[in-house]
Amino acid sequence: MEQTKQELLESKGWKIGTVSDFLELTPEEIIFVEIKLALSKSLKSQRQKIMTQSELATKIGSSQPRIAKAENGDPSVSLELLIRAMLATGATPQDIGQIIAGVG
Repeated sequence: MEQTKQELLESKGWKIGTVSDFLELTPEEIIFVEIKLALSKSLKSQRQKIMTQSELATKIGSSQPRIAKAENGDPSVSLELLIRAMLATGATPQDIGQIIAGVG
């Protein structure tokens, strides 16, 4: 943001910051969100190469809408579901570790 625009907004009472500032996230929470988003992105990419969302849902005992939420980074999706879905698409624990290691 341009410095003059920021100064004008601040003079009018607006607060300027990041999403994590707004949500008051701790550094640990920020990393956790980034990990879940990286896993979601990877899941979608891998799944699209080999099966439909419905096929994956059936394979892991879930639903197609839940898989869609997992792939889109919905915060209600558990880390467990993300990892089970990734493993069902052929990802290895090492693949998952590399994704997590690449965050941050």
